[in-house]
Amino acid sequence: MGSWPVIGHEWALGLLEHAISSRHLHHAYLFSGPSQVGKTTVALAFAQALSCETGAGYPCGECRACQRITQGRYPDVQTIIAGKSTIQIEQIRTLQADAALSPLEGRYRIFIIPEIERASLPAANALLKTLEEPPPQTMMLLTSTRRDQVLPTVLSRCQIVALRPLPTAQIRTTLETRWAADPERAALLARLSSGRLGWAVLAHRDPDLWLARAKAFDDLVSLTTAGHFYRLAVVDTLSRLPFGGDARTPKDASRGDTVETILGHWVSWWRDIWLIQHGLADAIVNLDRRLQLAQQADLFKNEQIESALSDLMETLRRLRANVNARLALDVLILRMPTPSVG
Repeated sequence: MGSWPVIGHEWALGLLEHAISSRHLHHAYLFSGPSQVGKTTVALAFAQALSCETGAGYPCGECRACQRITQGRYPDVQTIIAGKSTIQIEQIRTLQADAALSPLEGRYRIFIIPEIERASLPAANALLKTLEEPPPQTMMLLTSTRRDQVLPTVLSRCQIVALRPLPTAQIRTTLETRWAADPERAALLARLSSGRLGWAVLAHRDPDLWLARAKAFDDLVSLTTAGHFYRLAVVDTLSRLPFGGDARTPKDASRGDTVETILGHWVSWWRDIWLIQHGLADAIVNLDRRLQLAQQADLFKNEQIESALSDLMETLRRLRANVNARLALDVLILRMPTPSVG
């Protein structure tokens, strides 16, 4: 396999390289996987491989096409970004008009659509028509964090490439060698990332993300000792935030400006306490909070921790099913356990 500008995902890159070299390309690919696992990175690298002037089946990284795609200035590669949190039908109609034209420089006109689940129903149906009868020399590269929210008819017309989380050791090593993170910080970020290199890199660079994470933990600890009035005030604040995919931008989501991100921090907190209570402290992910977590583990009964985790997972499931956010968060936070040991 050639040298791709991607960390990990070797099996997926091998599949794509083989498709190019064997000329068995699909007209549409959908890269699915967790947020910030590398879906758009792989899609852009695939666009480079399809456009590379060497024709080697993988990106050389040095030719004019590869470099201009990296810079976002290659005329035959367009990225469709959701406007106002939704991909609109007008954007798809513009895509259709552009797709009907011949490539200006390369072999294909390539359209990258991140987070296709954010397409409005009219936009998704309009795109479906293009997927059913694609113009010649046109390639559609879609990504999705929530594949269950993509129209089944869209999925059925795409070659699905499911990207898996990267090994913790690979993320740790990459942070140390490529982004000059010190070993202790790299180890912490790798644990917290859940296999998402993009998240780990952003967390390494962005202090706002750490502030949001710290606030989520501090708020949770405060909630466990607070009365109903304070808890309902927190519900009011949370219910005004976007859930996840409806964040203003992907960076907003990663910085903790969504309910999904905050509840995800809370899940990791209770999970770490559960691990400590069961003698598995070496497996916790929030290594920088180990002393506070150990103290918290002494304040709650095991059944309280298990109930809190169950409530959080059920609330996330309900919110992803678009139930009333205020009601779901009311139930979650009013049921939050209070210290009962010691």
